[in-house]
This record gives sequence, C-alpha cells and structure tokens, in this order.
Amino acid sequence: MPKQKTHKASSKVLTKKKNGTITYKKSGGNHKTAKDTSKQIRQRRNKGTLAKGEANRLKSVI
Repeated sequence: MPKQKTHKASSKVLTKKKNGTITYKKSGGNHKTAKDTSKQIRQRRNKGTLAKGEANRLKSVI
C-alpha cells in the first residue's frame, strides 16, 4: 500500500499544533485596510482555528 502524499497547498496554509488543533492565518489584512474598523484589523491579527470536524478530516493530508 503506497503512502499518502501531503497536500502541499493545505500544508502551506494550515499548521498543526501539539494539542491537535489546526490553525490558519485570517485573510484580508495585507492592504486596503483603511476602510476597516480597528476592531476588524485587531481580530485579523489572531490566528483562526478550524472546527473539530474539519480538523479531523484534514489531519491526514497535512
């Protein structure tokens, strides 16, 4: 049985933490942020976490 290959696009975007959660960088924070409120900009600085079901499905491809 061959090994399962890593999905390269997913592995470049998602990071697996030691406790098993999968995190990603939130979008929309690079440019054109003058129109956004400071709350929106502040919330984009934090990492997002995937839901438990999505994380279980994607753990094998990262």
